[in-house]
Amino acid sequence: MSLIQEVSTPAQQNVTDEIEKKLFAKIAWRFLPILMISYVFNYIDRTSISVAALTMNEDIGLTSSQFGYGAGILFLGYCLFEVPSNLILYRVGARLWISRIMISWGLVSAAMVFASGPMSFYILRFMLGVAEAGFFPGVAYYLSCWFPSKYRAQIIGWFLIAIPASSFIGAPVSALLLNLDGVLGLAGWKWMFLIESLPCVVLGFVVAKLLADSPGKASWLKPHERELVVRLVANEQRVKPATNMRSVLSDIRVWILSGIYLGFSIGSYGVQVWLPQIIKQENFSNVAVGFLTAIPYLCAVVVMIAWAAYVDKNGRRIKNVMLTCVIAGLGFFVSFLTQSFVFSLVGLTIALVGVNAARAVFWAIPSRYLVGVAAAGGLALINSIGTLGGFLGPWIMGWLKEETGNFTAGLAVMAACLFIAGLLALILQKIASED
Repeated sequence: MSLIQEVSTPAQQNVTDEIEKKLFAKIAWRFLPILMISYVFNYIDRTSISVAALTMNEDIGLTSSQFGYGAGILFLGYCLFEVPSNLILYRVGARLWISRIMISWGLVSAAMVFASGPMSFYILRFMLGVAEAGFFPGVAYYLSCWFPSKYRAQIIGWFLIAIPASSFIGAPVSALLLNLDGVLGLAGWKWMFLIESLPCVVLGFVVAKLLADSPGKASWLKPHERELVVRLVANEQRVKPATNMRSVLSDIRVWILSGIYLGFSIGSYGVQVWLPQIIKQENFSNVAVGFLTAIPYLCAVVVMIAWAAYVDKNGRRIKNVMLTCVIAGLGFFVSFLTQSFVFSLVGLTIALVGVNAARAVFWAIPSRYLVGVAAAGGLALINSIGTLGGFLGPWIMGWLKEETGNFTAGLAVMAACLFIAGLLALILQKIASED
């Protein structure tokens, strides 16, 4: 399957277009697979805590609210160091900085084996957020340096497949690793963290080998190919781009984008961290919980690919973000209005499909308004504000679960956040130039 699908109109089908298409397919196959694999491990390290909680919470004495707070505190560390991390990336180059991030998070995630109570759990999760800070916006900025806007939604969509794929793969694998309980005197959840974290260190060195900091430095491209990529990327900005951090901070579009991302991040992480425990209420085994958790994410992978390709071909990215947020909100409503486990899982599947489709389309929008250091810092600003949802979502779900004894109120809040994100997308559509 080609990573670059047809995006031009019939009138543009000529030799030049075909050469361009083959060139960007060549670039995509060079480093997109390793970045996708890296992001899969990133999200597994970040979210496998949801499966670990099936046995870890009792082992180290965590209540529902303590687990929700600790699961989310990762994102406070992430947000605090996000912008500085990306500004450093802009200065030193993506290749070495992305590699450094991966090696750091692999080592810190493996150190979760030392969690022994609420405080050590909080500290390790916070440090994991610090280690990870800058990875996604760094990659988003990196891809914006290589691909013109007409390919970008699809390329970012392929990269973001790693998010649902990490749960589709990680949930069953993590559940199976819990069965190593007692081997060499270690709890199963500790084996899970070790086995899923240490490969990230190796991948960090692989990334340093394969990536080039920019098209102009890519020795594996021919000179005329490098010149074509540089020219196309430089010429594709169409909407009054911001070029420095001052212009970023004064751009209302950046703040609205941050609010949209915050809204659907609350819903995404609120469910992602708690989904195994929501399913566990039906008294399934841990392994069965792992495989049932994978179902919504399998659906999300398929829809993300199709939706990103559709948007690249037909445009109207902001409208599609609005639509996917509304679909996700409706899915959350279905999940808590029914008493049937099957229909509830269907609702959660619709919600996670909508959230992940929104994410794939969303990240093709900011780079239309941001270039240069503004792209590095602006993408990090949007991501750091939005990623606060990774703290708020799990914490709100845990607190409301402890207060009410069930997940209904939490799911209602998740639905409301998605509808608010959809409303903000509508506002952005009114004030920004839609593609």
